[in-house]
Amino acid sequence: MVFSSNIFLFAFLPLFLACYYLTPWRAKSALILAFSYAFYAWWRPDFLGLLVGVTSVSYGFALAIGASTDETRRHRLLSAGVTLNLLALGYFKYANFGIESLNLALTGLGFNAMEFTRVLLPIGLSFYIFHAISYLVDIYRREAAPARNFVDFAAFIALFPHLVAGPVLRYHLLAQQFRSRTHSLARFSRGCAVFMVGFCKKVLIADTVAPLVEAAFSAPVPTLADAWLGAVAYTIQLFFDFSGYTDMAIGLALMIGFVFPENFNDPYVSRSITEFWKRWHMSLSNWLREYLYISLGGNRKGLLRTYINLFLTMLLGGLWHGANWTFVLWGAWHGGILILERYWEQHWGKPLLPAWLRVFKTMLLVILGWVLFRAANMAGAGRMFEGMLGFNGVAFSPAVEWQVTPDRLIVLLLGSGLVYAMPWLKRAGGAHLRYLLPPLFLWAVATLSAQSFTPFLYFQF
Repeated sequence: MVFSSNIFLFAFLPLFLACYYLTPWRAKSALILAFSYAFYAWWRPDFLGLLVGVTSVSYGFALAIGASTDETRRHRLLSAGVTLNLLALGYFKYANFGIESLNLALTGLGFNAMEFTRVLLPIGLSFYIFHAISYLVDIYRREAAPARNFVDFAAFIALFPHLVAGPVLRYHLLAQQFRSRTHSLARFSRGCAVFMVGFCKKVLIADTVAPLVEAAFSAPVPTLADAWLGAVAYTIQLFFDFSGYTDMAIGLALMIGFVFPENFNDPYVSRSITEFWKRWHMSLSNWLREYLYISLGGNRKGLLRTYINLFLTMLLGGLWHGANWTFVLWGAWHGGILILERYWEQHWGKPLLPAWLRVFKTMLLVILGWVLFRAANMAGAGRMFEGMLGFNGVAFSPAVEWQVTPDRLIVLLLGSGLVYAMPWLKRAGGAHLRYLLPPLFLWAVATLSAQSFTPFLYFQF
C-alpha cells in the first residue's frame, strides 16, 4: 500500500484515524502496531515475518546489552545483533548482485554461469534494518535505555508513516513520544496540511514529469536534447517524489501526535556538495555520519584517514541505495567531490566563485550524479553521458519527442521554479498560499484516480 492511492486515502487512513482516536491511551501503541503490520502486509504478507523477526531479535539483543555490565560481553552482543541484521539485509538486497557479478567474472574466464533463483527484495528492508541497527548502537553507547515495552518498540520499527521509505529515525527521538505526546486540533490540522503538500508534490509534479524521464533513459541512442531533458526531469522528479513522501510521512505522524524531524531543507540551493548532503535526505546523512563515518574514525585519525573515511562512507551509502555498480559509482562520485571540497577548504579556505555560480556548479555535479543513480546499468549511464556531450545529435529523437508535451514541459518548468522559490516562500511565511492547498489537493486526488499506479521512487531502496 502506498500513500498516494485511493485505498489508502479513502479506506485505510480514515479507518485508522477513527480507531486511533476512539482507542484509550494504553492501547494506542498496540493499535498503531496492528495497522502498521496490515499496511506492510498489504503488499506481501509473507515478508511480514521478516519484519517481526528483525524486531524481535533487535529487542532481545538490546535488553541483553542494557543488562550487562561487562564491556567485552556488551561489545560481543552488539556485534552479534548488528551482524544478524546485516546478514538479513545482505541476503535479500545483495544476493542477486553478488551472484550476477560472479557469473559475469566466470563467463569472462570461460566458465559456465551459476544457476540461481532470484531473491525478491522486501519493501522497506533497508530502512527498518537501519532503524534496528541504530537502536542497538544507541543502547550500547548508553545514549538510550532499552525499550521495556515490546509493543512500543515494535510500533516504532513498524510505524507505517516511516516504515517503507523513511525518514530514518533514532529510537530515543521517539521513545518519549510513545510514552507521552500531544494530541490537538492545531497539530492535526498542520499534519493534514503537510500531508496535502506532499501529496501534491508527488502526484502533480513528480508523476507528471516521470514519462519524460522514462523516455530519455530508455532511448537507445539519446541525443543532446534527450539526455539533458531526461537528466533535468529526473532531478525534479526525484526531489518532488521523495520530499513529497517525506512530507506525507511527517504529516501523518503529526495527525497522531508524533513529531518527525525534517528530511529536506531546500537541497538544490546548496553552494557545495558538502552543503548538499546537509540538506538532502538529512536523516540518512545523519545516520551515515553517526553510525558509519564516526565508527570508521571520523576525522580523529589524521587527514588522510579522514579522506578515506569520507570516501568509504559515501561509497557504502551509494551501495545502500541499491545493488548495482551505478550506485557504487554514484557514491564514489559524491565521496570524491567531498574530499576535494574539504581539501580546498583546508588549504585555501575562501571559494573563488560567487554564490550564485556555486549553486549552478553544485547543481551540475548533482545532475551528473543523478544520471548514474537513475540509469539501469553502466551501459545505460554511458549512453546518457554520450548524449549529454552531443555525440548522438542535438534535436529530440523520435523515441523521446512524442513524450515531450506542453503540459509536461510547463510542469517541469514550474517544478524547477518552485525549487528556488521555496526558500523565499518560507521566509515570507506563505500564509496566503494556504487557500490554494485544498483545491490543489482535490485536483491531485482527481489526477490520481485517472492515472495508472506510480510507486514512490525510494520504495526500491
